Amino acid sequence: MAKLTFLGAAGTVTGSRHLLEVDGARMLIDCGMFQGKKEYRMKNWEPFPVDPASIDKVLLTHAHIDHSGYLPRFVKEGFVGQVHCTHATRELVRILLKDSAHLQEEDARWANKKGFSKHKPALPLFDLDDAKLAMKRFKPVHYGDAVPCGENGRIKFRDAGHLLGSSLVDIRVKKNGRARKILFSGDLGRTSRPLLRDPVQVYNVDYLVLESTYGGRLHENEQPFEDLAGIINESRERGGVLLIPAFSVGRTQTILYVLRELEERGSIPEMPVFIDSPMAIESTTVFEKRIADLDLESRLLTIQGKNFIRPRHLHRCRTRVKSKQINDIKNNAIIISASGMAVGGRILHHLVHRMPNPNNTILLIGYQAQGTRGRSIQDGHPTIKIHGQKIPLKAKVETVTAFSGHADYEEILAWLLGFNRPPEKVFLVHGEPDSQRHMAQVIRQKFKWDTAIAEEGQTVELDI
Repeated sequence: MAKLTFLGAAGTVTGSRHLLEVDGARMLIDCGMFQGKKEYRMKNWEPFPVDPASIDKVLLTHAHIDHSGYLPRFVKEGFVGQVHCTHATRELVRILLKDSAHLQEEDARWANKKGFSKHKPALPLFDLDDAKLAMKRFKPVHYGDAVPCGENGRIKFRDAGHLLGSSLVDIRVKKNGRARKILFSGDLGRTSRPLLRDPVQVYNVDYLVLESTYGGRLHENEQPFEDLAGIINESRERGGVLLIPAFSVGRTQTILYVLRELEERGSIPEMPVFIDSPMAIESTTVFEKRIADLDLESRLLTIQGKNFIRPRHLHRCRTRVKSKQINDIKNNAIIISASGMAVGGRILHHLVHRMPNPNNTILLIGYQAQGTRGRSIQDGHPTIKIHGQKIPLKAKVETVTAFSGHADYEEILAWLLGFNRPPEKVFLVHGEPDSQRHMAQVIRQKFKWDTAIAEEGQTVELDI
């Protein structure tokens, strides 16, 4: 028998951590940081529920911080095993962890300077040295390569279509001539999205650990190019600036691709586009380098001599001086800055500067978790608290959900429809309670599959 314990992303969309004990191996699938509500963030400071030194391997589904961000702390607490993921994921994790360490160090310094932390002194969860040590544990593989798992098992990473390098983690154990498989979806991507391939179909799954971020919703907007063009042109007509909070890894590159495409079609005028995020700039370089991991259309554009993620007037703002200079621009510009949920980073300074002006537009292009500033902006709160100050929200707020990297529940069902036989059990993770309840209900109704909603701290036995 195998044991599966849910240590995070159970009843919430953050802190993905799943402990699998099978065939003599102890593996942690994802090692994410909790984000969003304070009650979630405080979990990052609690001792890890199991001894990190007892874990043989960490398997990362992808690079996003809610799936990889706890690794430096995990290593600091005693983990000495290997971290397996795809090569692209390792490259992106290196960028994300370095940036996360820097932001935490900056936030701690700012809190100490302004005195708004209860802790004296305020400390970061981990620092840059911790992040560098964590990167030494990585041993990346290519899609389809087999990683040994215990005495009789193997692990394979398969393209999840969510982010460059993102993976479904496929674990198979064979005993006494019988093969048994557990599949972790990580974050499941969408079909026909710019840059990325569609999620791979996996077969012969006995147990499925499935994300449910959009388990209760559909992506209503199915004309993202046209809608983005309309928002850009309207912003230009009002004489304002369009501000896009975007994750540096994945979402920023998608937006750059679409902006280039809209310019080439003549759907929008050429205008200055500022990437104000050193991490986004570094990540864009990874996308440009790892052409082989992208979809066929992106590779075709490369063959034709085009840079698929470079609008004509693209400005990359690496330094703080360049970032502050953007404040002098009053209209006809697009600013893309991190983070995507406005929980930190340079986007906060742009929000302080741009939110009070009704001529400006804030465009939200991804999921906004409960407890984040992005959700507060989306919900239309009259003021947004940033660095201890309440900033009036008078700018126009727009949302385009079709740029989300997560499959909605119909897209998840379509992927499940490709299974060649029903799993014995489906466990729903990485979703808010309402989304998970709806996802469980529709899977039961459509497929009659045994489906359960995972609970944090819960351990289940698997017939593997």
